[in-house]
Amino acid sequence: MKANSLLSLSFFLPVIVSAQPRAVAEFQITRITRNLISAPQFAYSGAPSYPTNQRGRWLEVEVQYAATPELTDELTFKYYILFNGNLLAGEVTQVNIPAGRENRSVMYVPPRALARFANNRPIAENSCQNIAVQIVQGGTVKAESSLARAQPQWFATLPQISGFVLNKDQTPFAPLYWDRYPQIKGR
Repeated sequence: MKANSLLSLSFFLPVIVSAQPRAVAEFQITRITRNLISAPQFAYSGAPSYPTNQRGRWLEVEVQYAATPELTDELTFKYYILFNGNLLAGEVTQVNIPAGRENRSVMYVPPRALARFANNRPIAENSCQNIAVQIVQGGTVKAESSLARAQPQWFATLPQISGFVLNKDQTPFAPLYWDRYPQIKGR
C-alpha cells in the first residue's frame, strides 16, 4: 500500500510542481544592438558654420526592453562595453517609463574615445567584443543581458573606465528621436 502511495506521489509531484505559476519579471531586456554611426548635420545661420567630421563614427548602443508595471517612476540602465580589451562603463537614469515591450534606452561612445581605445587603428565591428546592460531599480538589478553569450556579470572582475559612455543628452543626438526614449532624469 505504501509503495503504491509513493509511486503515485512520485508520478503526480512533477505535475503539481509545474502547475505553480511562475513569477513574471517586471523588466526584461529583449534586444541589444550596436551601430557605428556618423554625427548628425544641422544647418544653423546665426553664427559661423563648422562642418561636422563625417569620417569619425560614434558607437551607438540601444537596448530594447519590456516593462510590465503600468508606470515606473525611474530605472537606471548600466552599460558595460568591452571595446578592444577595455571595459567602458556608463549609466543613464530614465523616468516615467510606461508598460510595454517597445521601451528603449540608448548610450553613445564618441569618435575620439573610440580612436583612443582602438590605439588609432581603424575601428571595425569586432572592436566591440561584448556589451552588457543591467536594469536597476532602487539599487536592485531587475534584468541583465549581454550582446554575445557570456556568463552573468562577466564584466564584474574587469577594471572599468568611466566618462566615455555618454547618455543621449550629452551628444549631438539629443534633439533627435525625442519620442523614441523615455525622459532622462535631470532634464
